[in-house]
Amino acid sequence: MTSRFDQVENRKGTSSMKWDAVDKLYEGEDLWPMWVADMDFPAPPQVIKAIQEEVGRGIFGYPVRSASVDTAVQSWVKRRFNWNVDAEQLVYTSGVVPAIAQIIKRFTEPGDKVIIQPPVYYPFFNVVTNQDRKLIENPLVFDGTHYRMDLDHLQSVIDQETKILLLCSPHNPVGRVWTEEELKQLAEICIKHDLLVISDEIHCDIIFKGHEHIPTATLSDEMSQRTITCMAPSKTFNLAGLQTSYTIIPNPALRRKFKNHLSQEFLNMFHSIGAVAMEAAYTDGESWLEEFLRYVEGNVQFVKAYIEEHMPKIKVIQPEGTYLLWLDCSGLGMTAQERKKWLTEQAKLALSNGIVFGKEGEPFERMNLACSRNSVNEGLKRLKNAYDSLK
Repeated sequence: MTSRFDQVENRKGTSSMKWDAVDKLYEGEDLWPMWVADMDFPAPPQVIKAIQEEVGRGIFGYPVRSASVDTAVQSWVKRRFNWNVDAEQLVYTSGVVPAIAQIIKRFTEPGDKVIIQPPVYYPFFNVVTNQDRKLIENPLVFDGTHYRMDLDHLQSVIDQETKILLLCSPHNPVGRVWTEEELKQLAEICIKHDLLVISDEIHCDIIFKGHEHIPTATLSDEMSQRTITCMAPSKTFNLAGLQTSYTIIPNPALRRKFKNHLSQEFLNMFHSIGAVAMEAAYTDGESWLEEFLRYVEGNVQFVKAYIEEHMPKIKVIQPEGTYLLWLDCSGLGMTAQERKKWLTEQAKLALSNGIVFGKEGEPFERMNLACSRNSVNEGLKRLKNAYDSLK
C-alpha cells in the first residue's frame, strides 16, 4: 500500500539548505543529502491551506498574539502529553536555539557554568561559549547498544558556579526517549543543586511505539518551577523555515524576567504566518503526524535490515524517537576525517558527521530518515557501493 510519504519531492533549486547547499558545505559533487534535520515532505494539507488563505489576504503588517493560537498549543500539549498549560505560561520565540541563547543570557552571568550531555545537538556547544559562559560536559554512557545519563558524574561536576542544565529530551542525535524514572533521578540532582533546567523538547512529538515522552516540567511541582521548556511545530510538521516556537514557563517570576528580557532585546515579535501554520498544524495535523510516525518507523526498520545484511561493520543504534538514525561506524576503522572524505568522495553521500556532536560522537554518523523510502534506498545504495569497495 502506497503512502503520501512515498512521493519524491524535488527540492533542488528551492533555496533548500539540505539540497542546494550540500555540495558546497561538504566540498563534494552530486551528493545525496541525508544530513540536516528537516523533512523532504510537504507540510500537512490543512497547514498549506491555512497559509495560502493568510497569504491571499495580501497584508503582512504587525501581528498581535492570538487567543486561538494559545488554545491550539494548549490543546496539543494536553492531548499529546496530558499537560495542562495556562495560556499565560506560553512565551513565543523565533526558534528553540534562539530561545535557549536568550535564556542563558538572562539567567546567567559571564563565567557561570552550563552543563550539556554529549554527544548532543551541536549548537548546544556554541550557544553556551558564544556568551562567555563555561561549558561543562557530562557525557552520556554508551554500552555498545544503548545510551544512559551518567548521574554520578553529573553530581561530580556541579559546583557553586553551575547555574543551568541544558537537557535534550528526546535526545538528538542518539534517539533516546528518557524514561520517567531517568528524569526523576535527574530532577533530584537539579533540585538538590538548585539548577535551572532548559529542556529542549523540539523532537517530543516524534516518539516510536513502546515509548512515551515525559515533559520535564511535569515531573513535580518543584521541577515545574525550575524548568523552561522549549517546543515547536518545526520538526513535527516541517515548518523550520517559518521560525516559530514557544517556551512554557510555569514559574511567574522566571516568566516575567524572560518576557522583559525579550522586550529589551527587541525579540518579542513573532512570525505571523508561522503562527497561522502552527495553529493549523496543532488543530488539524494529528492524523498526518500519526501516518508520518508509522512511515518513518518503517524507514528505520528498512535501514536496519539493509545495513545488517549488506554492511555488517556498521551498527544501527535503535532509536526510541526522532527521525534521526545514529550509526556506529567504529567497525570501519576510520577516523572521523577519513570517514567524511570516504563518504563524500566514494559514497557521494552527506550524513551529519558524528564528531560535530562532541568528541564522543567521533565514530558515528547521523542519518536523516524524514524522506521517501526511495530516497532512503538511494542513500543506502550509495553507501553500500562505497562499503563494497573497502573489501
